[in-house]
Amino acid sequence: MISPFSLQEADWDESPEKILLPPSDPNAEIIEIPGYILVYVNGACPRNYRVYKGDCMIGVIFQYITHWSNGVDSLRYAEPVDAAVGLDNFMNVARVSTTATEQSPTEEELFDKEFDALTSDEWERLRKYVPQAKHLVAA
Repeated sequence: MISPFSLQEADWDESPEKILLPPSDPNAEIIEIPGYILVYVNGACPRNYRVYKGDCMIGVIFQYITHWSNGVDSLRYAEPVDAAVGLDNFMNVARVSTTATEQSPTEEELFDKEFDALTSDEWERLRKYVPQAKHLVAA
């Protein structure tokens, strides 16, 4: 089995450090569009760009000869800003639906968490919690 870590430095076409340049690096190839920063990663057709909104990377979009795409839908976009906005909208919806389907832990499960890991809402829930004492026997 060949491990990617067993490859010699000379086997790389480009160094991995060059591919993963942050948007703040002066050597990064950047496209700035309103609200987003696109950082070129690699590729010829399509060219792959990491999309940043503020300081957070939200995903990847692709530049073809005739159009742009974002990989989360099957749409073709004429402009990079449209592909970035489509990606951003998808990620926002995905985040909301994930949050809506998560169930909060029960109070008994909260007792198993480290107290430093509890949020203020969880502390408030535990403060108000009254355990049900159905099977207690006086000693």
